[in-house]
Amino acid sequence: MIKILAIGAGGFAGAILRYWISGWVYAFTQSDFPIGTLVVNAAGSFLLGLFMGYSEQLILSPTLKAMITIGLLGAFTTFSTFSYETVMLLRVGAPMKAFLNIVLSILLGLTLAFVGLVVGKNI
Repeated sequence: MIKILAIGAGGFAGAILRYWISGWVYAFTQSDFPIGTLVVNAAGSFLLGLFMGYSEQLILSPTLKAMITIGLLGAFTTFSTFSYETVMLLRVGAPMKAFLNIVLSILLGLTLAFVGLVVGKNI
C-alpha cells in the first residue's frame, strides 16, 4: 500500500510539473507546433535515463525508485498527448508538422534517454 501511495504522490507532482512546464513553453514560444509536449517528453526521457544510470550506483528502496520512475516521470511525460496532438495536426492539414513531431519526439526521446543514462552512470 505504501508503494501505491508513493507512486500516486510522484504522479501528482509529475502531472503538475508537466502542466507548468508545457504551459510556460507554449506561452514563451506561442507556436502552433506542440513544442510544449515535445520539450516535456524529451526532458523526461533524459531525466529517466539520468536517474536510472545514477541509481545503479546507489542502494534505493524499490518504493522510492517506483515513485520517481513510474509516478513522477511517468506522469511528467505523456504519450497520449503526443498522439492526440499529432492527430490534430493531421486533421488541420499540417502533415509535415505531424511528421516532424513524430520524428523529433522519437529521435529526441531515444537520444536524450541514452545521454541521460551515460551521464547518470558517470556522476
